Amino acid sequence: NDCFSKSVNLFGSGWNVSAMYSSSHAPAERRRMVLWNDSVVRRSRVLQLDPSVPGVFQGPYPLGIDPIWNLATNRLTFLNSFKMKMSVILGIIHMTFGVILGIFNHLHFRKKFNIYLVSVPELLFMLCIFGYLIFMIVYKWLVYSAETSRVAPSILIEFINMFLFPASETNGLYAGQEHVQRLLLAVTALSVPVLFLGKPLFLLWLHNGRSCFGVSRSGYTLIRKDSEEEVSLLGSQDIEEGNNQMEDGCREMTCEEFNFGEILMTQVIHSIEYCLGCISNTASYLRLWALSLAHAQLSDVLWTMLVRVGLRVDTTYGVLLLLPVIALFAVLTIFILLIMEGLSAFLHAIRLHWVEFQNKFYIGAGTKFVPFSFRLLSSKFSDDVA
Repeated sequence: NDCFSKSVNLFGSGWNVSAMYSSSHAPAERRRMVLWNDSVVRRSRVLQLDPSVPGVFQGPYPLGIDPIWNLATNRLTFLNSFKMKMSVILGIIHMTFGVILGIFNHLHFRKKFNIYLVSVPELLFMLCIFGYLIFMIVYKWLVYSAETSRVAPSILIEFINMFLFPASETNGLYAGQEHVQRLLLAVTALSVPVLFLGKPLFLLWLHNGRSCFGVSRSGYTLIRKDSEEEVSLLGSQDIEEGNNQMEDGCREMTCEEFNFGEILMTQVIHSIEYCLGCISNTASYLRLWALSLAHAQLSDVLWTMLVRVGLRVDTTYGVLLLLPVIALFAVLTIFILLIMEGLSAFLHAIRLHWVEFQNKFYIGAGTKFVPFSFRLLSSKFSDDVA
């Protein structure tokens, strides 16, 4: 499909054109429905399939897009809406997965308080707003069919009304929608102050009331370290076995100095960046929609301007003309669609991984990576033997 810009009909279309003819229906149905006859077909440049007519729409396509949309005049409008929603769904799932990966970081570094005071409010903020948007999109796809598509409410209008609290009654997607949306907004509003102030206040409480529970290294004197790998190993475990039950918050600070203002400012900056980033990063995933649109239009242009022109020539010169046309079509398809468009999609995918996905869990701080070395290993063994 990507190479030749022509979709493959694997399962058969779910739309039946012959059911629109008046001859296939009873006289009573012909009077109350707009059907086709031979004169309508000959005189009309554009014909519209009505899914409310029995037998026209037989069910959705099992996987992918129904091939009949390639013949529709509103094909671009339909595919744009579908691709835009799919880009938003993939982006929100991708970012939510990044926040969940951050939980494993907190478990690894034994900072469980970050799970309750940072990761959980971030998940609630993401899911109560943008996760609910995914729910509305999927719900509309499943509940409203082709016959009831005219009365289906707009997802964009419903999502905007969620924040505006309109006084007038709206149709809505389901019963009790207004109460559910207010509950989600209340949870979102409560998660924001926890995200801003929870971690700094918890560390301040530990510093004032718990005084770090005596983080000491009594009985141990670190004189020489053979490699940075040993430093990372020593830093990932407790120096004394008796300190295994020490509060996790003490790892965030030392007893000698505790700057509450700096911790508060760092957390506020992180929270503002996350809350605003949920909006901007979701919009950034729309580049998937733009790339797909550009790819589809380029492939359509190559097919229309080259292969279709060669196929419409009569048999006398058509065979001779098809050879250079197909060769030019193959060259342009490989260089423009596969190489240039493929490289562009690859770069955009890397950008989405690095910025939108990894900023949910990757910090860029810690112990420098030291690769395995036999030289460092032998020196450690020689010191142990000595």
